[in-house]
Formats: sequence, C-alpha cells, structure tokens
Amino acid sequence: MKSELAKASNFEKDIYFFNQGTHRQAYKFLGSQRVEDGNKIGYRFNVWAPNAYQVFIQGDFTNWNLKELEYIDGGIWSICFNEDLKGQHYKYGIDNGVGHIEYKMDPFAYRHETAPKDASIVWDLPDYEWNDSSWIKEQREKNILEEPLQIYEVHFSSWRQHPDGSNYSFQELAETLIPYVKKMGYTHIELMPLMDHPLDASWGYQITGFYAVCGRYGTIDELKEFVDYAHQNGIGVLVDWVPGHYSRNSNGLSYFDGTPTFEYQDLNKANNVGWGTLNFDLGRTQVQSFLISNALFWLKEFHIDGIRVDAVSNMLYLDFDEGPWTPNEEGTNIKLEGVDFLQKLNTVVHEEWPQAIMMAEESTNWDGITKSVDEGGLGFDFKWNMGWMNDTLKFFEMDPLYRPKNLTLITFVFMYQLNENYILPYSHDEVVHGKHSMLGKIQGDRYNQFATLRLIHGYMMAQPGKILHFMGNEIGQYLEWRYYDELEWIDLEREFNSEYQHYMSTLNHLGLKEKSLHELDHSADGLTILDADNYDEGVLTFIRHSKKTNDFLIIVCNFVPVQREDVRIGVPFEGTYEVLLNSEMIEFGGTWVDPIPDIETEAIETNDQPFSIKTIIPATSVLYIRPKRISGVKK
Repeated sequence: MKSELAKASNFEKDIYFFNQGTHRQAYKFLGSQRVEDGNKIGYRFNVWAPNAYQVFIQGDFTNWNLKELEYIDGGIWSICFNEDLKGQHYKYGIDNGVGHIEYKMDPFAYRHETAPKDASIVWDLPDYEWNDSSWIKEQREKNILEEPLQIYEVHFSSWRQHPDGSNYSFQELAETLIPYVKKMGYTHIELMPLMDHPLDASWGYQITGFYAVCGRYGTIDELKEFVDYAHQNGIGVLVDWVPGHYSRNSNGLSYFDGTPTFEYQDLNKANNVGWGTLNFDLGRTQVQSFLISNALFWLKEFHIDGIRVDAVSNMLYLDFDEGPWTPNEEGTNIKLEGVDFLQKLNTVVHEEWPQAIMMAEESTNWDGITKSVDEGGLGFDFKWNMGWMNDTLKFFEMDPLYRPKNLTLITFVFMYQLNENYILPYSHDEVVHGKHSMLGKIQGDRYNQFATLRLIHGYMMAQPGKILHFMGNEIGQYLEWRYYDELEWIDLEREFNSEYQHYMSTLNHLGLKEKSLHELDHSADGLTILDADNYDEGVLTFIRHSKKTNDFLIIVCNFVPVQREDVRIGVPFEGTYEVLLNSEMIEFGGTWVDPIPDIETEAIETNDQPFSIKTIIPATSVLYIRPKRISGVKK
C-alpha cells in the first residue's frame, strides 16, 4: 500500500519534478525534514535510491538498530519518526540485494560529523533574519561587467590559526578577515570549497556532503552570520563549487544504491583517473536536480554572491582526463550532456538569483564560455583566463635579460581579450606543489624580487579584466602555501614585506576609484595600445579609458632592471600630465624619494597620438600617468 506521505500532492509533485530534472529546491523534500502537527515535532527521512533492494536507517534514535524505509514510486524511500531528533546522528543502510549493506551519509544532510567520523546529523535550515537588504538591492542594480571585481581567494583553515594550530571560527573570521579584506581594497572574498569533505589535503575539492558546511569550519547557521556581516561591510562572498566530480569514498555518493546512481554507467566516463574521484552523470535528470538545487541552495539560503565552477573543462570534454575515453554518439570528444547541463545551470541560476556572478574555471580555448545561452554559449558571466596566467608567469620567471625578446608573452592577450569576459587569476594552484610562491618564482635578490612583484600587480591591475589574488600574495609570502598551516604573517616584520602590502592596498584602492581601470574592461573602447613592440628595451605602453573622454590612464611598464631616460610616449590631448602611481616609490619599498614632476605635452606625434610627453621610467616599474589639465576634450 502506498505510504501516507505519497498522498500529499506537493510530495508527489516534488518526486515528479526531481525525476524530470527540473526541481530547484530538492533539499526541501529530500534528506531529514522537520514536520510539525500542532505541538508535536517529528522528522521525515526521504532518500533517492532507485535501484536499492531495501533501504534502512540507523541512528541515535534507533539505538543504532536498522529500521526499514518504505519505497515510494519514483525511486524514493521514506520513513517518519514522531519525535524531535535535531542533533542526533544517523546513517542510511543500503541493501543492494546481494546480502551486503553499505552504510551511507545522507546526500542532502545539512550537517555531518567532522572527519574521520562520518555520520550525518539531523539539522534544520535556520530561520535567519538577514540584515543585508540594501546590499542585495545594490547588487541587483549593478552591471558587474562595468564594476570593479577584485577577489581575495581564501582557504578558511589556513588564513589564520590559533597558536595551538586550531582553526578560527566563522565569528573570529568575520571579526578579522572581513575588515582586513576591506582595508586591503578587495571587493569580494572567494572561499575555496566549504562543503563537507573527508580529506584536508583535497582542499575541499573532493566532496562527500554537498549540502553541509565542512565541520572544521563551523555550521550553516554560523556561515549565514559570516556572509551577512560581510555584506553589511560592503564585501561580497563567492564560493568554489565542484559539480563535475565527487569523492569516491564508499560512505558518500559513490554507487549510492549499489549501482551507478550519481555517476555514469560507462566506467570510462565515470572514473576520474587524474583526481581519483567519480564524475557526475550530467545527463541524468535526477543528478541535474541534485546539482542545480545545490547551486541555488548556496546562493539563496546563504545569500552567496556568486559561484566559481571548478574544472569546467572536465565537464566539456570526454578525453580531458587520463586513461581511456568513450566518444559521444557523434564520434567526437565533446561531453554533450555537460554542455547542456552548464547551459541549464546558468539559465536557472540567473532566473532565480539574477545578481549571481557565475565564473568558469576553464583551461581550454572553448568558444563561448561567457556568451549567452541564446547565442549558443554556456551563459557564464566570467571565465578565468588561464592562458594569460600561464604566459605572464612564464614571462616574469625569466631572467630579465630575456624579457624584451619575449614581450609577446605579455602582449598576446591583446589578440583575444574580447573573446570572453575574463578574470585574471593568480590562484592557489600557482603557489603549491613545487611551483613556489609568487615571490619565490622571481629571480634575483629580495629587492629585485619585490620590485618585480610590484610590477606584476601594477601591470595586472591595468590589463583589461577583473582580478583575483590568492591569500598571501598580498604580503609577499616567500614559502609556498601549505593547507595545514597559517600564512606567514611573520614575514611582515621582514624588509620590504610591509611596504609591499601597503603597495597592494594602494593599488587595489586605485582599482576601486579609477573608472578607467574597470568600467570598460570588456569593451574595445577601453584600451588603446601605444607601443607593444619594444623588443629592445622591454617597455610596454597603453591607455586605459573610462566612458568619459577626459578620464583615462596612461600605463607604462618597464620589464627590465634598467632605468629609461627621456622616453617619449604618445597622448591624445594637449596639456599637463601627472604621475598617479610609481611602483618604485620608497613608501612601497623602492628607491624613489621624490615624485616624478608634472609633464607638459609637446606637439610631436607619437604612437599614433597627436601629442606626446617625455618622462623617465624607473627600473622594473609600472607608472600610471593621468591628465591633470588638458584641452581639446569635447564635453
């Protein structure tokens, strides 16, 4: 006989839409759900296990004895307990019909025990009174393409730690991290995966509990408070999300009902050899409901401002991984269901949470990552520019002697920078596994290392595109990032580090203030290249524009440790120009005590501009030069 639960029309609809792949809040009917009847409180447990022979539950409330769940049409198993179970531990027991019961965490649980323990915990979504309505309204009215987007990427447990090595709580991070990020001039904090994961060394990218905050960091209640506090202080919060693959631990999603459930039937498509994980079957409608509901869970329930989708290339290509692969029905290497899923994901997210910033970490030259779905694109707002990142790091790791002849590593981006809406990332992946820290990549003594690091970021801020720095980059940490230890804050007591941190703050605040550094990042009108072919001296010059004709910055980069005298640079208008930023000033750790004097134009055509200025360019430096008093500008 059908369960009483199936008589509820909304429950039948939930099951239907979940199986159709169109459910957007699957977490509100699957998992442990609080039910109330008058003054009585109970909990209902619903789990999707379509091919299980039988499903059991065991927990504190059963004295860890097995209790049978009832099967309901649509692959759902269900049971009710007429008591308040919040805070109690439980697991599902999945009998696959061959005499073995596999014990599983609840895929929709809001809380789990902290690893290595693995029981799920009965928990509710907190009734939270948000205080960020003005922030939400402001974000919905913004065109993020024209706004500064300066991201500080954070791994929660290794940003700061207590002297005994224990983690900061969400409240402690709110009191320390958020003011720090604001002071440093960043607009957003991007959190590496917060979802529950068993292995610290995976940094959160091998997930077992997609709907639960990792217990090492805190609870979902505390995360809401953190996000709310960030918004009240004008800081956005982004999260890394991993919808392509998951931990293959047997207590998680892996072969959940004893058969391929969340993963592909085809072993070539299911096995992720390189990462030791399992790939989601993105063509399965129930998996689509699971994942899209999960994206909306983090966005809507936690007021998260955007999602960085990890490993998009693995979702687009059948042969992206190591090992054998199975072609699609057309005989190609494109994961067609992955393309459809990503288009569906971005469409739904932008319908449900319009201000969400959707970012793709995608490492190939796939065309249309940030084009609209209507135009055949994937519908992301931004793509990480991995090509730019690789080229620039290769360039700056060179002996400066060889940089001029390799200037195309810096200038090649001008050829394709409008193909997508780009974020320029120097992320965690670039400062680990023997790659050295950003400072450690650079040749020379500490003075020249820091001069180059200031140049790197001065150039980065001026290059069209939004920016992302991994934590520690802004203090000039010399050691590689270690996930198990806090940043080397002690480095700020060493020569050059605190001056460099001041420089990074100054630079970021210029990025916030100067519209020419962000307003036309993704428009051809935002950039005029003056000289990108100086292969003898290694000097690059270009202009960044805002929408106002008289609001622009002339960017001058000297990539070698040789001072250049009387360099002539083309400018569009006659008048007086001033140096807004000189990365070699003594306050930033350089040697220049006095500022470069104001510069008058000459009527000498240069770089296809009607006027020009002559200036000195310090060794290994970046200059930002702006008009002070100019004529000939149309109002």
